[in-house]
Amino acid sequence: MSVILILIALALLIVGAWAGLSVLVLAPLLAALAALISGMPVLAAYTQIFMEAAGGFVVAFFPLFLLGALFGKVMEASGAAERLARAISTAVGPSNAMLAVVLACAMLTYGGVSLFVVAFAAWPLARALFAQTALPARLIPATIALGAFTFTMTALPGTPSIQNAIPMATFGTTPFAAPGLGVIAGAVMLTLGLGWLRYRARALVGDAPPDAPHNPPGDCTLPLWVALTPILSVGIVTLAMGVLVLPALETGYLALPLYGATDLSRVGGMWSVIAALSVALVLALSLSRPPRLAETLNTGATSALLPLFNTASLVGFGAVIASLPGFEVLRQSLDGLAGGHVVISAALASGTLAGITGSASGGMSIALDALGPSLMQGAIAQGVDPALLHRVVSVATGGLDTLPHNGAVITLLGICGMTHRQAYGDIFMVAVLGPTVACAIIIALGIVFGNF
Repeated sequence: MSVILILIALALLIVGAWAGLSVLVLAPLLAALAALISGMPVLAAYTQIFMEAAGGFVVAFFPLFLLGALFGKVMEASGAAERLARAISTAVGPSNAMLAVVLACAMLTYGGVSLFVVAFAAWPLARALFAQTALPARLIPATIALGAFTFTMTALPGTPSIQNAIPMATFGTTPFAAPGLGVIAGAVMLTLGLGWLRYRARALVGDAPPDAPHNPPGDCTLPLWVALTPILSVGIVTLAMGVLVLPALETGYLALPLYGATDLSRVGGMWSVIAALSVALVLALSLSRPPRLAETLNTGATSALLPLFNTASLVGFGAVIASLPGFEVLRQSLDGLAGGHVVISAALASGTLAGITGSASGGMSIALDALGPSLMQGAIAQGVDPALLHRVVSVATGGLDTLPHNGAVITLLGICGMTHRQAYGDIFMVAVLGPTVACAIIIALGIVFGNF
């Protein structure tokens, strides 16, 4: 019954999110209901578990949401996004507009930019490009999701994403684990995703209002280099901070209690992105000089709040669910999956937990904490390279995590001003089904041919 309770809470959250109910209300309500039925003290579950987790997310990621929203708004208000859209449209042609958006998102995320930040920055670019090429706007969220939430997050070797970093400690691997399988998985995701988007674009011809604006944006006189420089600076500064600047600094003071008794390896990634977005924002402001500066900044700052707190509320929900007795039962039952082929067991366990928590990194962390030792023992017994487990676990969690209650999905839909009913079906096809098929393919290849 305790496991059934978790599944019911998850189903209600998905249904409520699909129906358009705010997760600011839905997530704490369902978390409290689950705690009550499980016999937990509701108020303690809310203040000590839900709010602790939600507040921790806000503390950790507020700078990214704020700077990302400001950067995206400045790019839009200054006309830089429109200028880039026209240049991309001219370069690749109208038939490849969706590919242009996907590749732009992929370059940013593969360069280390948070997918939340990419969503903020890519929205004005995608909106302008879709308007110029008469593509249905309801496909924008799925197009951004394909570029930011899929192959660059879990598959491509060397990606700096947290989903590619978590397995390293468990399996003793590097970010370049199973590079050949990673490239294959990435190619499958990209091919299937683009194929679906192009099919849908043809099917939605004539479905213009209210999705596809008929009036193209006005001409923008900004030079292309002015529009392009701030975006390029994000990846460059992120890389420079991580490789050159931060390692050269004396950061021993981080071990002091005043600074959280931490070290550079735990905060360096956040510092790099904060610095990169700050530089990009300054460049965008100084080069493009958007009109009505105060209004632009105020609007950008305000637009960061709802996505931030939506996602934090879901993180709180996941924390409460993970604290329920039934969650431990579920973890133990998944541990039993290690009795079969270790690669399949790893994929099923990590993917299932990612779906329940609505988070690839969260589900992966829980799965590897609970099952890591048994997976390693199984790998040794079956002669499986741990690098194969690394890549399979990473790809597996990047599929089922993108269910309707996923924080990034809700954030993306909020940024684009769309509902689940309008846009989630296409997100599911490119960010759930595509990665799941890719995972199945590399599992089969890995079992037959081993790691490569």
